[in-house]
Amino acid sequence: MQTEDQLKEIVRQKYSEIALQDKETNMSSCCGAGGCSTEVYNIMSDDYTHLAGYNADADLGLGCGLPTQFAKIKKGDVVVDLGSGAGNDCFIARHETGETGKVIGIDFTTAMIDRARANAEARGFNNVEFRQGDIEKMPITSNAADVIVSNCVLNLVPNKDAVIKEIYRVLKPGGHFSISDVVLLGALPEGLRKDAEMYAGCVAGAIQRDVYLELIQANGFENITIQKEKPIVIPDDILINYLSAEKIELLKNGNTGIFSITVFAQKPLTEKQSCCTPGSGCC
Repeated sequence: MQTEDQLKEIVRQKYSEIALQDKETNMSSCCGAGGCSTEVYNIMSDDYTHLAGYNADADLGLGCGLPTQFAKIKKGDVVVDLGSGAGNDCFIARHETGETGKVIGIDFTTAMIDRARANAEARGFNNVEFRQGDIEKMPITSNAADVIVSNCVLNLVPNKDAVIKEIYRVLKPGGHFSISDVVLLGALPEGLRKDAEMYAGCVAGAIQRDVYLELIQANGFENITIQKEKPIVIPDDILINYLSAEKIELLKNGNTGIFSITVFAQKPLTEKQSCCTPGSGCC
């Protein structure tokens, strides 16, 4: 079994390569890994082109939702994007937060940071910055962000609990996040599991939907809401290599599958105090 550090290095190498590719290559491949299906379309991402602030040069076609559309960003907000890639969500967030706000993108790979900074510089975006770092240990001070967004990134991180704890730390009291991610519902057929992992890096680290939501709640967040949910359909010309026709039919018509969800949650305005804290007087 691969260690967390080995998994991170796989992600780093893969997305360093993706950073040098164009959107069309990424969208017609297995999450940027290379051609996998004759059905050329992107099973993951939604269409960003209608959102204000969209910049085609920053869209690598790697997301699985539209978190910035649901993030309730206001003028003057400080917004942090986890796994900022070439800057797509950051630039849309900048349009929402305006000149008085600030947007910080964090990414794991040097190549992505370089591409995002070049995109920001070319557009004169002085209130958008990109920091290289691990989102399990964000290079940001505590209580700094009004809003955190992320698009199809947490599923790539081995220690999701650490990331959610970091999100809580970095958000201001009363701040919130809107995150699009990949989750599972039910146990995938064994024959598909290996291929599903190959199809995305995006699915390799996905966990059960209920476990995902419970993890958010366990870390102290409130007002947890699923803002959008959609199934992710793996093309038949891939499925047939791993499953019988009968099992493919069961997968399509059953309650098992891979889903993209966009989740909203809020950090409480005040820390919740344990009732049994000595001297609290509430027991």
